[in-house]
Amino acid sequence: MIYLNDHLQDLELADALSRLSEQRRELALRYRHDFGQRACAAAYLLLCEGLRKEYGINELPLFAYGEHGKPSIIGHEEIHFNLSHCREGAVCAISERPVGIDIESVRSYNPSLAQYTMNDYELQQIQQSDDPALAFTRFWTMKEALQKLTGEGITNHMKDVLLHATAHFETVVAPDHSYVYTVCQE
Repeated sequence: MIYLNDHLQDLELADALSRLSEQRRELALRYRHDFGQRACAAAYLLLCEGLRKEYGINELPLFAYGEHGKPSIIGHEEIHFNLSHCREGAVCAISERPVGIDIESVRSYNPSLAQYTMNDYELQQIQQSDDPALAFTRFWTMKEALQKLTGEGITNHMKDVLLHATAHFETVVAPDHSYVYTVCQE
């Protein structure tokens, strides 16, 4: 299941922070600006909503973290989830199988970043696209969602991330093209 909040500006920050676990509140407050705090809180609240709706779990989840930072829910390790947020939104994926998700704002196209992170096929697709910034963001979210699925985190081998991927990707573009998110599962 996918839960999305792309109206972060409507989230009352003080109220949201009061509804987080102490663990998540501390993480949210590490962000210097209120939009980062709001997005971090929103992602966690989406997880809480999903756990309530899908599993009847009402307690605030606490996380344990794997070697590369992939979270799991203490006491509910059988529930797989992943969180992501950007300036435009927060998203949460919940599944009975390992899952990765990434949401990114669509920014202006940066050819040097694309050259550094994309392989030849991806670069060709981006450069031939009517909207290179959107195409780049789509590939980026696929790469990051896959790395979050596997628990690897971002590596120095971004060009090769998708080359031998056997996972299934589902990408969604916001109607106004302000953000893209991709869900990845085996």
